Amino acid sequence: MQQVTLGRTGITVNKNGFGALPIQRISTESAGKLLRKAYENGIRYFDTARSYTDSEEKIGLALSDVRKEIILATKTPSTTVEGFWNDLATSLQLLKTDYIDVYQFHNPSFYPKPGDGTGLYEAMLEAKKQGKIRFIGITNHRLHVAEEAVRSGLYDTLQFPFCYLATEKDLELVNLCKEQNVGFISMKALSGGLITNSAAAYAWQAQFDHVLPIWGVQRECELDEFLSYQENPPIMTDEFKQVMEKDRAELIGDFCRACGYCMPCPKGIEISQCARMAQLIRRSPSAGFLTKESQAMMMKIEECIGCGACKKKCPYGLDTPTLLKKNLADYKEILAGTVTI
Repeated sequence: MQQVTLGRTGITVNKNGFGALPIQRISTESAGKLLRKAYENGIRYFDTARSYTDSEEKIGLALSDVRKEIILATKTPSTTVEGFWNDLATSLQLLKTDYIDVYQFHNPSFYPKPGDGTGLYEAMLEAKKQGKIRFIGITNHRLHVAEEAVRSGLYDTLQFPFCYLATEKDLELVNLCKEQNVGFISMKALSGGLITNSAAAYAWQAQFDHVLPIWGVQRECELDEFLSYQENPPIMTDEFKQVMEKDRAELIGDFCRACGYCMPCPKGIEISQCARMAQLIRRSPSAGFLTKESQAMMMKIEECIGCGACKKKCPYGLDTPTLLKKNLADYKEILAGTVTI
């Protein structure tokens, strides 16, 4: 079972982190079953966030009795000191713990630092002094913010999107973390579901001995895949390399990563799903994307008022309104049978 150490934190865990965003979509009973199975099979790092509705609560209910044997990471999206303390108190209560191992600023548009006028970093330091958190982390989707945070020396961990679609700049950031002894936590290792070969994704992540991937798990079959790789880890093969090259050719560029920071839409458009429908429908079983419900979801794009709010909020600089229109046009062609899947 491969292990990874998160930089200067000294935290060493199985190189299989549990990403708990998806468990907000399932019942408490189903989530508890997944979490316990993960724990009983060696997974020790559990990542959640205050923004993930009831995810923290489900973790607290399922794992509080083994608290000292696991690593809990959560996040605050707050931009005020008052909000920071409220979020931390709520997280502690729901997770049924008196401390958080890795407490992270959740995708801020800048990296908080002492004396910046927000008081956020000072609040982190005070929480650490009080023993309520052990290590200070930051998550981001903006390359320049992530790089500045790592170089600052203020952060113990960075969580950033990282998969085999990574750019050279992304790889430089990962290497910078190793140089700076900052723990690197890899999110979006399956690129929001667009990467469908989990074995290839696992083999690629295994090449980076200081990187901890956190896999978003919603179904037991998904968890079983990653658990099976612990004892029989996929190794990089020519076949996997061909899969990756094909995916890079299809996906690198203007594609939606489903981070969700463009939401909500004032017209109720499910942007993070609709803006990548063309890729999803060709890379996964298509039936689920052609239902009446899916068709209604896609047709909502016609109500777009062109306000540009989604474009301004996209951390990847995508022209989201144009992307939505292209996906709708493609979808209509598929429904009409003029384009084959």
